[in-house]
Amino acid sequence: MTTQIDFSAPRFVILGGGPGGYEAAMVANSLGAKVTVIERQGLGGSAVLTDVVPSKTLIATADAMRRVAGAHDLGVRFDAEAKAAYADMRTVNERLLKLAESKSADIRRGLERAGVTIIIGEARLVDANTLSVTTEDGEQTVEADAVLVATGATPRELPSAKPDGERIFNWTQVYNMTGVPEHLIVIGSGATGAEFASAYRMLGTKVTLVSSRDRVLPGEDADAAQVLEDVFERSGMTVL
Repeated sequence: MTTQIDFSAPRFVILGGGPGGYEAAMVANSLGAKVTVIERQGLGGSAVLTDVVPSKTLIATADAMRRVAGAHDLGVRFDAEAKAAYADMRTVNERLLKLAESKSADIRRGLERAGVTIIIGEARLVDANTLSVTTEDGEQTVEADAVLVATGATPRELPSAKPDGERIFNWTQVYNMTGVPEHLIVIGSGATGAEFASAYRMLGTKVTLVSSRDRVLPGEDADAAQVLEDVFERSGMTVL
């Protein structure tokens, strides 16, 4: 026997506007639910605002520098007085964060056009069907027949190395750097750590990538991870 779920009337509230939250919002909305998404920062979550979109943009900048650096071997010549290519990190970071904000705004417009209510604020559950939301305009109460918690991930902090935004950065603070560091130690060799390590190595930084497991990308295919680790080491990166 198949249970039919009637989404024609329920008030469906989603805590978190990242990929899990906004995709769920689109599905629930298409099934007829009255959907509200409550998000603290902006639609897209860390994937759009501080992780996937910005890091890919950073990698694209680094790759452009790598291509310029190798252009001489391909017969491309520069003015004799021209200096070697370098990264203006203030400009790089301003650009990638604007791209992330633009993508976030696109997601929000898409949801609102579909009829989803967006509230920018921080929510807490008062009971199983009531949420108290703090916004810039004050407190408001949102009633729900069902609540989906999709609050995503947060950077894990090491007790001996608390992020200060100056020498120790988490993934949301790294875009505050105004210059290319001489030596960058990346703690964590998952997708986010590997991307930052790769990008900054191409930007000319000495990079040490530290993994708590026996290889980079411990959650991915072992053969693919080994290929990536070999590429990292050939580039001059130290993998520990």
